[in-house]
Amino acid sequence: MSTSSNPHPVSVREQLAKAAALVTITGTLGWLAHVVGIAHQTNQVISVCTFIAVICTTLFFWQYRLAAAFLGIALLIGTRVFTLKGMLAATELDIIFFLIGMMTIVGVLKDLGLFTWLIQSVIGFRKMNGWIFTLILCLLSAIMASVVDEVTSIVVMLALVFQVCDTLKLKPTPFVLISVMATNIGSSATMLGNPVGVFIGTKAGFTFGYFLQHATPVAAVCLAVATATCMVWFRKDLRLMSVRMAERRSANEGLGPLFRIPHRRGLVILLGTVALIACHHQFELLLGLVGPGVLPEIAAQNKNAFLIITPLIIAGLLMFYRPKRARHYIEHEVEWWTLLFFMMLFAVAGGLEQQGVTEELAKKLNALVTGGPKAMIPFVLFVSAIGSAFVDNIVFVAAFTPVIQVLQNSDASFSLLWWALLFGACFGGNITAIGSTANIVALGMYEKRYHAHIGFMEWLKIGAVVGLLTSLVAWGMMVLKPIPKASDTHAPAATPAAVIAPAPHE
Repeated sequence: MSTSSNPHPVSVREQLAKAAALVTITGTLGWLAHVVGIAHQTNQVISVCTFIAVICTTLFFWQYRLAAAFLGIALLIGTRVFTLKGMLAATELDIIFFLIGMMTIVGVLKDLGLFTWLIQSVIGFRKMNGWIFTLILCLLSAIMASVVDEVTSIVVMLALVFQVCDTLKLKPTPFVLISVMATNIGSSATMLGNPVGVFIGTKAGFTFGYFLQHATPVAAVCLAVATATCMVWFRKDLRLMSVRMAERRSANEGLGPLFRIPHRRGLVILLGTVALIACHHQFELLLGLVGPGVLPEIAAQNKNAFLIITPLIIAGLLMFYRPKRARHYIEHEVEWWTLLFFMMLFAVAGGLEQQGVTEELAKKLNALVTGGPKAMIPFVLFVSAIGSAFVDNIVFVAAFTPVIQVLQNSDASFSLLWWALLFGACFGGNITAIGSTANIVALGMYEKRYHAHIGFMEWLKIGAVVGLLTSLVAWGMMVLKPIPKASDTHAPAATPAAVIAPAPHE
């Protein structure tokens, strides 16, 4: 989840213009929130302005986003919008622990050569052509993103793209874009692929199996649509790749040097981790953490407990297994910068909930959009998609989550909106070059290797087409085959203060 800073120098005038835009947007939205009745009191306006300011900082001053989040927390506590205890409770430590465990496991898998073996397997594939390579690239990118994470996926897959394109003397841009699109779509298939997935899953009370059962089919269909679209869009590049591959085959030359990589230990660890996480709800029932006979308040507190601690258990065992590398995994494989930003962002968003702003917003939405949850699907889906195209998708998810929680507490059928939020946030990340962390990492790798960059419009043309098509497909699938609400065992407990009267709908 690393990121790269902007390599192009920015003039003082441009910096001042961005700062003026930040102040103007923050002030205007804070004033509008007061006028439309979402923020009646001073503390509510402060919480809105602080959250908007952090969002604008991630948009205009990416490298200062953590600093802005730190200052935002200080402002919320100093103005008594938040108590210290309330701030700590809003940092979502359970999600942070989950991500720390998964990042440590991925570091061990890198050490064991699993990802190198994957690249070698593709390079050594016989009878390869441009179309088969693109199909494999899309499938591997999506699967890797769904079982490890989007950043690890894009780092590994771009190493493959660079190797093949350099060997064939081809422009890598089309294949970089294809891999990123597939990665963002694949990251929505499971709770492991994207911080957005685990955040939504834990806040909504979904088990891994329930998430997999309903998110994966939509992601698979959207991946097929995106793959076909990219194949048509980049057909000339794929034909040229096929010609170059045929020429190398006729000269009895491969796509790169082949090595024998031991991979079984890494593969067993990866499959074991996914299997244990997939069975977390069964373990919670077996251990008496949830289920029949457990007090509802205790069951609510233990919700998804084994899901969160499974990566920590496996990471701990792996550090016992490789004690000399344990410190390296924690210090260098865990993205502390990103995790700290997530914690501060969650806390700033928690200020909106603490002050009742999200409850007021939910009431307004419920009154404004008639027709119930299905009518709200396109609103949540496309707003989160467009927003995620320009700001890190976790920002929009953190903002929307309390609103959906309030709506769901009033009517369980609003749980459909969790899926609209998930697909909008993940698919919208494909629209622009700054739409997701995977995009930014890909841009950084491309610029570092080729000392060139992918133009904003070059990305936007195909990104907008893929983002729009996949969002429409997700919307259609949710309408034609509604996703049933999670069982009461999995559903989060309602917060009495956050329950609103539902508006009449069909």
